[in-house]
Amino acid sequence: MIDLAIGQPSPWLLPAAAMQKASAHCAADPGCALLAYGAEQGDGRFRQTLSGFLEGIYGMPVDPGHLLVTNGASQALDLICTLFSKAGDAIFVEEPTYFLARKIFADHRLKPVALPMDADGLIVDALEEELKRTRPAFLYTIPTYHNPTSACLSAARREKLAELSRRFDFTVVADEVYHPLSYTAAPPPPLAASCVSARVISLGSFSKILAPGLRLGWLQAAPALIERIVQCGLLDSGGGLNPFTSGVVRSAMELGLVDQNLAFLKETYSGRMQAMCVALRSRLPATVRFAAPSGGFFIWLCLPEGRDAAELLPKAVERNVEFMPGARFSSRDGLKNFLRLSFAYYDTPDLLKGIEQLVAVIGE
Repeated sequence: MIDLAIGQPSPWLLPAAAMQKASAHCAADPGCALLAYGAEQGDGRFRQTLSGFLEGIYGMPVDPGHLLVTNGASQALDLICTLFSKAGDAIFVEEPTYFLARKIFADHRLKPVALPMDADGLIVDALEEELKRTRPAFLYTIPTYHNPTSACLSAARREKLAELSRRFDFTVVADEVYHPLSYTAAPPPPLAASCVSARVISLGSFSKILAPGLRLGWLQAAPALIERIVQCGLLDSGGGLNPFTSGVVRSAMELGLVDQNLAFLKETYSGRMQAMCVALRSRLPATVRFAAPSGGFFIWLCLPEGRDAAELLPKAVERNVEFMPGARFSSRDGLKNFLRLSFAYYDTPDLLKGIEQLVAVIGE
């Protein structure tokens, strides 16, 4: 079975040797502070090192005081739901949106209001019209290399989104975990750039650029929002999140291992993506559309109107290939003629085998 739904790195891409080296480097530090509960905002040395790493990716200054350590982006999103919303609140999401974020919102009994997207990301004019009718607890957006569409929010729309956050006084939760994974031109500056001028909380993670098993990420926000999170019961009781792991990853950044791994991943994923797109373009019927992504993990296929990807899936499984039906990303029971493919997990030969079987099923 070649499961093109899997949106995580191949096991053979996980940097075991680099993490062994980073662990030894970290353990050689005579201090034992990383074995204690740790500061609620996260280890200060780690945040200082992380700010330098992010400055290299974002091309802008990053204040360590605006960073808070998390157990990955999913835990950060769950914590934001706990602190910034209550059951029954409306939240704004894109249509489509990350299917597992939808589960987190359901856990908190929030009511998603779906907003349309196009090739340039969230249609901010539609957001402005909806804000005149509904005041959300927050907007959840994936501005760069969107999951599942891989769309990238244009610079002009990012600026207007920040302006709307100020004018209507609402929080933007920007899931920016794919921002470092650019394969062609660099994306616009992250929404994290607006975290002080507007009410933006930017989420980042080492799951996509180092290893998901670390369960280590960060959020970037203005000091007032950071302080609200720092004062919550979870951190007051348990202390900082992942202090020991953050020490190991700090060593990995200091030794240049994260930069090396990111460069390797970008080269690997870019090659897989290009090979996959060539195969799809040469074999798919003209009625099936997609756009080559400029970053991230995913290709978003559009079948002709009236087709249902969920009905296609059992036939694909018979041919030992799987994908993610588009309806799983919909907050209004739509997107049935879409499907998501990932190039993160398999090497190119297996990806091409999977595409060959998928195209055969679509052709039938």
